[in-house]
Amino acid sequence: MKYACVAAIFVSALCAPVYAQSIPEKTGINSTLGIAPKTADFVKEAAISDMFEIESSKLAQTKAEGASKSFAEHMVMDHSKTSAELKQLVSAGGVKAEIPTTMDSAHQSKLNKLKSLNGADFTKQYNSDQVAAHKDAVNLFERYSKGGENAELKAWASKTLPALQQHLKMAQELK
Repeated sequence: MKYACVAAIFVSALCAPVYAQSIPEKTGINSTLGIAPKTADFVKEAAISDMFEIESSKLAQTKAEGASKSFAEHMVMDHSKTSAELKQLVSAGGVKAEIPTTMDSAHQSKLNKLKSLNGADFTKQYNSDQVAAHKDAVNLFERYSKGGENAELKAWASKTLPALQQHLKMAQELK
């Protein structure tokens, strides 16, 4: 019985990457297993992440307190830049994917929650959202830069990753 369990675990570990590559990025399985997303999934997730960063940070420029306001200004500027770069890569034809024009329901829900908050409650939630969003973005960009299928997009992910890592550090330092 012991050997059967070990064999089953071994087989499932070998097969998991094969199955995970066909599973959409939003399930979280690729992230858990460290598998690079498909190009279309990467573009979609990166674009939605940028949209959330920009919109939540625009809100923070008027609602946040203390250091979070200047952090928000930095996020609007940097994520507007990466958003424009991603759009350029796709529109130039080197990357075959569609850029979404709206956030997914999970990000929209987070933004709606922020809209309902003010003062210290807003700042606390914004800071928490920024840490979570940047952890997700760093993970996404690391996986694509290591194993992405489009060389041009893979190079862009590698070039963008250090800024995202710095954003995460900055977000973690917000009080």
